[in-house]
Amino acid sequence: MPSKGIAVFTYIGVNGVSIELSVPKQTQTIDRVNQFWTGALEVETRNIDSFFNKSGRFTFKVFSNNKSNLLTEQWIEVNAITGNASGGTMDTIAQTPAIITRDNIIITYGFYEAGPGHDLLPSRHQCYIAVTPNYVDWMGKLVPPNSPLESKPFRRLVLPSAHDVGMNSMQSSEAVLKKIGGAIVTTMVHDSKTMAAITDKVSGPAVALIAPNIIHSLAITQKDSLFDMLAIGARYFEFRPAHCHKAIVPSGALPDRLYFQHSAIPGMAYDAFLKDIVSFLQARPTEIIVVQLRWDGVPGDCARPSDQEMRDYLNAALKPTNGNLVAGNLEDLRNKTIGQLRKEKKRLIMLVNVDSLSTYTDEGNATMNGDSMLAAFPRLLNEGAVRGRNFVNIQCQATAANITKAVVYSVLEAGTTTSCILATKGVCDSKTLPWVRDNLIKTCGTDTLVVVMNDFIDGATADVSVQLSKQRLAK
Repeated sequence: MPSKGIAVFTYIGVNGVSIELSVPKQTQTIDRVNQFWTGALEVETRNIDSFFNKSGRFTFKVFSNNKSNLLTEQWIEVNAITGNASGGTMDTIAQTPAIITRDNIIITYGFYEAGPGHDLLPSRHQCYIAVTPNYVDWMGKLVPPNSPLESKPFRRLVLPSAHDVGMNSMQSSEAVLKKIGGAIVTTMVHDSKTMAAITDKVSGPAVALIAPNIIHSLAITQKDSLFDMLAIGARYFEFRPAHCHKAIVPSGALPDRLYFQHSAIPGMAYDAFLKDIVSFLQARPTEIIVVQLRWDGVPGDCARPSDQEMRDYLNAALKPTNGNLVAGNLEDLRNKTIGQLRKEKKRLIMLVNVDSLSTYTDEGNATMNGDSMLAAFPRLLNEGAVRGRNFVNIQCQATAANITKAVVYSVLEAGTTTSCILATKGVCDSKTLPWVRDNLIKTCGTDTLVVVMNDFIDGATADVSVQLSKQRLAK
C-alpha cells in the first residue's frame, strides 16, 4: 500500500520532558534525557479512513512535568499517495521558530519536505526536535559571579555557535529582488557551477522567477532571531561585513551600509547585529560573546570596510553603554580568566581574521548524511593539532549547497518546507553531536577554547556545549 515516511531526530535535555510523535494509528513517545533518538513513522493509506482524502497528520507534542503540561503541539498534513506535505503549523521554514516557554524551556525544531528522493536527497520527510533549558544566561549559572570558577581561564569554555548568523531571513534579499528583479540572482550567487546547472534546466526568464528559491536553498542557514539564538545558547558568531555588490548599490534597494554577505547575497545589517549583541550583554552582565570578522567567499565587488569604518561601527554600538562594556581582543580570549573579563568589562571579544583549527573541508562537509564529517573528526582533532591554536572550531553543519544536484532539485522541484541545507540537519546532528559530546575533551583537551558550530542553531548543540564546558571547568 502507498505510504510516506517521516524520519524523526530528537534530543531532550530537561528532566520530566517527553515528546509524543504520531501519525494515523501510530504513536511513539520519547522521554530519555541526554540521548539522541532516531526513528521513523509511516503515513500509510491503509490507516487513513477517508476513501477520497489520503492525507494523514504528522504531529509532535512536547510535555513537561511528566506529561501533565503540554508545552507545544506542531503538525503538518502528509499525503500518503503523493508524499506532499502542506498545511498545519510547519508549512514553511519561517513558521518554525524556537519556542521559549514560561518555565525556562526552549524547543527548537524543523521540518524538511522530501520529494521522492532525487539523487542523494532523502526520500523521507525529516523532522528534528530538541527540548533543552533556556540558556539565555548559561555562563552566569555555570560560573556564578564571585565563585571560585571565575578564576578559570575563559578558554576552558565550549561555545555554541550559529553558522552564518546573518543569513536568518530573506528580508534583505527580497528587497533587492523587488527593486532590481530576479535576473540579479546570478550576480548575487556568484557561483558559476551552480547557476550553470540551474540554467541548464530552465530558461533565463524562468531563473528570474525562481530567484527567491535559489537564494533560500543556497544561503538561508538560520531561522531564528538573533535574540532567540542567544537564548538557545549561542555565544560565538562569525560575521562577514561588506557593502552590497557594486551592481546592487546604485539601485538603492538597500541603504549603503555593511551587511552580512553570503557570497554576494546580503543578509543581516552589521550595525543591527552589533546593536542587538550589545543590548543583550547589557541586560545579561554575566555573559561573554565572541565575534569573529572574516571575508572568505565574499567577492571583490562587495567593498570591504576599512579599519576605520569597522571601528566606527563598533564604537557606535558601544556608545550607549557609557563605558560599561568594552571590546576585548585575542589576547584577552587566550589569557584572561572569566572573572577578569567580567571585571574589566571585556565581555564582547572582537576578532578579525584570526586563524583557528577548523574541521571544515569542502569535501568532508559536502555530505547528505554526515558520515564524511564523522570520519574526518578523529583525523583533524588531536592533541598535536590543537596545541598552540587560538581556538578550535568544530563545524557540525553539512554544506549540501556544495552538492550541485541537491541544490538544483531543491530549487526547481521543492515545496515550501524544503531546503537542501535543512535536509541534512537531523541526520548529521544525530551523528556529529554525540561524537563531540563523547570525544571533545579526549581530542581537544581543556586548555584551548572550542566552538561547536551548526546551521539552524538548536538546543542539542547548545546543551552538548554547555555540559562540556561544565566538565572542562571541573578539571
